[in-house]
Amino acid sequence: MTVATLYVVATPIGNLSDLSPRALEVLRTVAAICAEDTRRTGQLLAHFGIQQPLVALHEHNEEALAQRIVARLQAGESMAVVSDAGTPLVSDPGFRLVRAARAAGIKVSPVPGACALIAALSVAGLPSDRFTFEGFLPAKASARRERLQALAAEVRTMVFYESSHRIDESLADMVQAFGAERPAVLARELTKLFETVLDGDLAGLLAKVQADENQRKGEFVVMVQGAADDEQAQLAYGRRVYARLSEHLPPSTAAKLAAELTGAPRKALYGA
Repeated sequence: MTVATLYVVATPIGNLSDLSPRALEVLRTVAAICAEDTRRTGQLLAHFGIQQPLVALHEHNEEALAQRIVARLQAGESMAVVSDAGTPLVSDPGFRLVRAARAAGIKVSPVPGACALIAALSVAGLPSDRFTFEGFLPAKASARRERLQALAAEVRTMVFYESSHRIDESLADMVQAFGAERPAVLARELTKLFETVLDGDLAGLLAKVQADENQRKGEFVVMVQGAADDEQAQLAYGRRVYARLSEHLPPSTAAKLAAELTGAPRKALYGA
């Protein structure tokens, strides 16, 4: 019996013309399409006249459904997996299914296309030879700030996804974690009608977002330039930790603790 293929198919993040001819061919010929949101994917398929059956595959049912899909693949049915928009598995469900398929010896083949992460980075003008993708930050403020503080010394360009509900809060927390003057770029609604790409420093981006309600709508990719180098990053991180500690402790004690926590020179922190 023929073992078929699981295709991981990228779909448009906005402009429907970005769906590749190969993706169209695959979606028209597979036995079924696994989709994060069948209603949203159904609209995309209807636009192109594709009528293949849809299987709902999301974070709540993926673990239970994976083996059933693998069984269909083992029976000779090729299938596709898509997300709501962009490349599946990039901050979207699907990795459990891919892992299960590979473990079962199923061929898994990518059908490349749109990805908000790469699209945004390509137009940012920030260093892109090395970068780290951090996905969505935690929704809870304390957890979000903790995550950002842990990234304060990162020297690679950092890329985040963010929603309209938290974009201003996240930018404000980045100002506190990375410093107001850290270069950054904010890409919004990429490939869509109201696409905007704003650059400057974090404080400037926060001000633009707070001043314009339209800049708080849509889907966002936030890119922040990494720290200048390891030594400067360590010192910058130490100074931020010192500033927070000194709100509650005497300066000498705050400097001593900040130096122990970050490795930055104590003398460079005291009085910073």
